[in-house]
Amino acid sequence: MIAWFAKNDVAANILLCVIMISGLYVVMNKIPVDLFPAIEQRSVQVSMSLPGASPQEVEEGISIRIEEAVQDLEGIREITSRSNEGSASVTIQVEEGFDVRQMLDDVKIRVDAISNFPVDAENLLIQVPQWRRDAIGVMIYGEYDAVTLRRFADDIRDEISALPAVSQVEISNTLPFEISIEIPEMILRQYDLTLEQVSGILRQNSTDVSAGNLKTEGGDIFIRSRGQAYRATEFADIPVITTQDGTMIKLGDIATIKDGFEETPLRMRFNGVPTVEIEVFRTGDESIVEVTEAVRQYIEQKQSQMPQGMTIDYWRDRSEPIKARLETLTKSAWQGALLVIILLALFLRPSVAFWVCLGIPMTFMGAFLFMPLFDVSLNLMSLFAFILVLGIVVDDAIVTGENVYSHLQRGEDPLQAAIKGTQEVAVPVTFGILTTAAAFLPLAFQTGRGSWYAAIPFVIIPVLLFSLIESKFILPAHLKRVKPRLPGQKPSKFSMVQQKIATSLERMIERFYQPALAQAMRWRYATWVAMFAALLIIIGAIASGQTKFIFFPRVQSEVATANVVMPAGTAFESTDRIVAAMTVHAKSLQEKYRDTDTGESVVRNIYSISGGRNSTTGRVQIDLIPPESRPIDVSTREIVNEWRQLVGQVAGAEQLNYRAEIGGWGGSPIDIELKGRDVDALSELGEKLKDQLRGYAAVSDIEDSLSDGKEELQLELKPEARLLGLDLNTVARQVRQAVFGFEVQRVQRGREEVRVMVRYPLEARQSIETLEQMMIRIGPNQEVPLWQVADVFPGLSPNTILRVDRQRTLTVSADFDKEGGNLSLVQEEVGRWLSDEIAAYPGTYFEMAGEARDQQESSQGLLVGSAALAILIYILLAIPFKSYSQPIIVMSVIPFGLVGAVIGHWIMGMDLTLLSFMGMLALSGVVVNDSLVLVDYVNQKRKQGVSLKEAVYNAGGRRFRPVLLTSLTTFAGLMPLLFEKSTQAQFLIPMAVSLGFGILFATLITLFIVPVNYLILEDIKAYLRRYKSDMKGLIKAKSTS
Repeated sequence: MIAWFAKNDVAANILLCVIMISGLYVVMNKIPVDLFPAIEQRSVQVSMSLPGASPQEVEEGISIRIEEAVQDLEGIREITSRSNEGSASVTIQVEEGFDVRQMLDDVKIRVDAISNFPVDAENLLIQVPQWRRDAIGVMIYGEYDAVTLRRFADDIRDEISALPAVSQVEISNTLPFEISIEIPEMILRQYDLTLEQVSGILRQNSTDVSAGNLKTEGGDIFIRSRGQAYRATEFADIPVITTQDGTMIKLGDIATIKDGFEETPLRMRFNGVPTVEIEVFRTGDESIVEVTEAVRQYIEQKQSQMPQGMTIDYWRDRSEPIKARLETLTKSAWQGALLVIILLALFLRPSVAFWVCLGIPMTFMGAFLFMPLFDVSLNLMSLFAFILVLGIVVDDAIVTGENVYSHLQRGEDPLQAAIKGTQEVAVPVTFGILTTAAAFLPLAFQTGRGSWYAAIPFVIIPVLLFSLIESKFILPAHLKRVKPRLPGQKPSKFSMVQQKIATSLERMIERFYQPALAQAMRWRYATWVAMFAALLIIIGAIASGQTKFIFFPRVQSEVATANVVMPAGTAFESTDRIVAAMTVHAKSLQEKYRDTDTGESVVRNIYSISGGRNSTTGRVQIDLIPPESRPIDVSTREIVNEWRQLVGQVAGAEQLNYRAEIGGWGGSPIDIELKGRDVDALSELGEKLKDQLRGYAAVSDIEDSLSDGKEELQLELKPEARLLGLDLNTVARQVRQAVFGFEVQRVQRGREEVRVMVRYPLEARQSIETLEQMMIRIGPNQEVPLWQVADVFPGLSPNTILRVDRQRTLTVSADFDKEGGNLSLVQEEVGRWLSDEIAAYPGTYFEMAGEARDQQESSQGLLVGSAALAILIYILLAIPFKSYSQPIIVMSVIPFGLVGAVIGHWIMGMDLTLLSFMGMLALSGVVVNDSLVLVDYVNQKRKQGVSLKEAVYNAGGRRFRPVLLTSLTTFAGLMPLLFEKSTQAQFLIPMAVSLGFGILFATLITLFIVPVNYLILEDIKAYLRRYKSDMKGLIKAKSTS
């Protein structure tokens, strides 16, 4: 095949063009653009509502029943339930290796079979949470009431949905519409009505009824009555009762009808002005750039049509950081490619360097063909993978091209030189590519946060395989065009420079490298001991903590968020005042970091939310300009720290935390689950744990999942109530209908489902006194006040009940300054303290969650991947060598590559991270390539009859240039990324450091340790042969005697 393609350059060029054109088409039309890869959701979520119920009622009526129904399903990793006021959420984590969709079907069957849910339970939803790709936010804001803003937002949402580039739009952080019909108790008594009776009357009169078809000669005519009410005015016209004098009393005569939102306080502000947010998402293969451009064009056109005092603007255009990051990494890729081309041109003939470099775009286009098959988008990770492989991808072409170039220098025919030079190194080059591909393969099977990097092997492996095709079938057809330099031909100036470099390199090999190699071969055991000692020193530095290890580095975002949670029962206005104060401090930062020349501030917008589903929560978000574009040099972390200091301690706040990083789905840096049946014991232990954490300077934002509890009123039936024929259920149900309300019906208005409620006026539901005066019906025209039949006692109800694996659970979490402390050490110390402390609480135990759990899972994945990789590399080396021992020579260089990786982190002043170790894992397959080429050359020469030491010695000199060149190109391809300053590229750099510096150090080691190990292995073989021979002689001597 090699000879056929070399002779048939038309076929080689057609193959090249097909790959290039196909790949270009796919990348332009089939590969979506994202900032980060989508993460597979390995969980099933069950949610259900129980309006008006306390968390305990929700726990007993919904959460526990769902847990018990699904707990024995195979493949469940963990069951977590949260019981809140009026709603339950149960999340079922699925073990790796089990089908999430199958688990979804199994859960649906089990939950659908539950027959004893509370009567009022509704809105059962069972789903696999979807990875939502936010594209851009649209803000409609102005000094208008919430209903007016919402109705404008509804129209704008529909218009944006109609844009050709947009497919999914939602109004976010808003409340459902509700029609509230409020009737005072006095009016009800006046007309001898109950809320339930009013509800029944409305239900009968607010409806559309089909009356069948009228058969006529002209056809069927459909008959139906139209009585459904949709608006407050229509409900007001419904007749409720007719008096004895014939007067018709309508609902509007006895009730106050409010057409608005649910009775849940919510206040949203954009730059201090009331607002409604519309969120636009990207789905499928849609381009986020096209989606955001379409929305921003719409906003520009719509602005002139908005009412006076109302503004429409965009918020958090996610395409901006994507374009900036991709532009930055693309620039790094082009700079790296340019450095690779320059290096190749300096060491090889320019024509040879050109044909070698032509393989780079071809292999990249080949990888683009496979990206849609693996569901890989063009994102920060996949582009980073292209940069990683930039210098590696030409390794096989360099070895092939350099060998062909050597044949040309000896005056051989270009075609024969191309064929022979390619065939000579075909085996080591092929298996070298396979070992490199194998090195990246374990990254595809990482779990936990390690799965974030799964896109890397799905890019690198196709690139390497296409490089193998290019170096075997396309490159030889091009290299045959390289003409040898004729005798007496005047060299060009560039050729003269190149010749000087080549001469200098040869002189260095002869004067420095080969004498040093001879000494290393002579003192091979001392050399081996010295290198092994260096390896032990590095391992000791890591184990002792001298080299800092941050498993998950912080990825700074362009959005800083502050969240506050006040104690349950806190008035909404109190929470809103705190949010307003946090917003004021954010505005002060906006002014502080405003450029005096341009007027541009680092802080672009401020968005705050008070209340919502929980009136005691608040959030403030600051939208920041990307770090590389900021008019003032200040980091996101510095802004957040200053914001935290300005806000200070919020009196009474249960939780107050600040976040400004991407990728928080793995949990907090410190996250500990306390489990047991005794809630008081969990609470006491949780307080002790928080006190212990406060002793660490690097720990901040300490919080737990157990609130102080919401005030509640508990009813206890009096003995005389039973004499009146009342039971607790009857009394409680009448109280619930009066306070929470009686649902009449739900009507569909456009996209919105509107709940119609009948209840007492708000002022009748705001004090214990009015509640006690509430009248309880005991029969027709008979009623008594509540205080006569029941006692009302104050109490506390937990705001949220958390259960993990069917156990009551208290979580204690905290943030951690990873630059200022050692997280692993703190986690270890806290774990030891907790193990001792928990002995005083029988039946209670703890588990490390959050980052600690992710770290354990990722570490296990790395260990398993490392073991599998070592076996795979050994197999791939043993096959071409046809030897069980020689793969050990090649693999012996791997630990020294790791030494280089650690030294590289020292030089760059960086901490070791998860990506550092992933880089080391990938390095294991890359560094063996040079060793493989050396050992293969020694084996070839020994087959030709050259002595062992001469073959080993000559191998170093003969393969010095390709070994050096492959290492330099790999490092050159990574160099621009190593010095990249953009914020979100920082966490990628440790992997590039591991690869780049590991390759450089391994090259130096390879040129000495491989010859030394080859000789040591032969010494061992010779010793074993002598020992075996001596044993045979001894046995023979004994047998003859």
